[in-house]
Amino acid sequence: MSNRRNFLKYSGLAAGSLILPVSVSGIETNATNKKKSGKPASMKLRFRPYDLQLNHVFTIANSSRTTTPVMLTEIEYDGLIGYGEASMPPYLGESQKTAAEFLSKVDLSSFSDPFELEDIIAYIDSLAIGNHAAKASVDIALHDLVGKIVQQPWHKLWGLNRTKTPNTSFTIGIDTPEVVKVKVREADIYKILKVKLGRENDKEMIKTIRSVTDKPICVDVNQGWKDKQMALDMIQWLATQGVVFVEQPMSKLAVDDIAWLTENSPLPIIGDEAVQTISDVAAASKIYSGINIKLMKCGGMRNAWKMANLAKALGMKVMIGCMTETSCAISAAAQLSPMTDWADLDGNLLIGNDIYEGTKVVNGKITLSDLPGIGIRLK
Repeated sequence: MSNRRNFLKYSGLAAGSLILPVSVSGIETNATNKKKSGKPASMKLRFRPYDLQLNHVFTIANSSRTTTPVMLTEIEYDGLIGYGEASMPPYLGESQKTAAEFLSKVDLSSFSDPFELEDIIAYIDSLAIGNHAAKASVDIALHDLVGKIVQQPWHKLWGLNRTKTPNTSFTIGIDTPEVVKVKVREADIYKILKVKLGRENDKEMIKTIRSVTDKPICVDVNQGWKDKQMALDMIQWLATQGVVFVEQPMSKLAVDDIAWLTENSPLPIIGDEAVQTISDVAAASKIYSGINIKLMKCGGMRNAWKMANLAKALGMKVMIGCMTETSCAISAAAQLSPMTDWADLDGNLLIGNDIYEGTKVVNGKITLSDLPGIGIRLK
């Protein structure tokens, strides 16, 4: 029990962070540090590939696709199973092949206590450079497992108020005016739309949406704009169209241009491709107004929690985002959402073959449950 009490006491992780008191009475179920035989319990990792089928062709500034490859993971420990996921859109540089190769190296048998998250995740990170989505799939499964052991959801373990979740945006990919209108109508329950820009029809996209709805919009350029003055002119026009913020307007390498843009922009400029892991946050604070944190970029929930706390300490806005994912990874990211300014957690809503049930969107708002761990069930 001492490990569990210490875990609950210190799971705030970041300096100065607090957690709500959680009762640990009655949680010593069959998922204890030792099996009834007296032998230490061990964690067993399993994984399998799965292809997500998108409801529409998904087009951004530099690519289009109709599927997204993922790797689904499970960690079994003394009768309980934690679920995880790696989503790997092509631009991340990972694939089911690379994920399988990485996950085949993971041996959790030397860890008898899943509460030793720092040690386990440090070990996983040491196995190879990169592979952040594959690492995230193990991290998510570990968090799900630990939450199930203590019978609490992670937003409670982090001391977050589930009534303070933001609305999630719903993504409208680049398309013809006719298809864009259909997508907007399908997104009727959502209070804010995320619009992909970065091609020659940017104004057409916005005007088309405005012909159908006056909802707030955030735009994601995916590094599509090349000239800083053109970008500023576009942002000034977007500010007249009910746009809330602009995500990654130019190449992540155009550091000086983006810093200039942020200084002169009437709208917040959010870093996405430029901010992958916690090592990028301090530098980003001098260039961007805020950051978009994604579990698949940073390696999972533990790193995302640390990034969010650091960004807030540096005075930055925080957004929690996603790739195209099942409800597994979406529900994991949603556990952090009460501490964020914005959320873009619609990846599971863009696919037709989700195999989990998890975090719901009710009238556009992320709605967390009291299910333990990351809050999912198999369908």
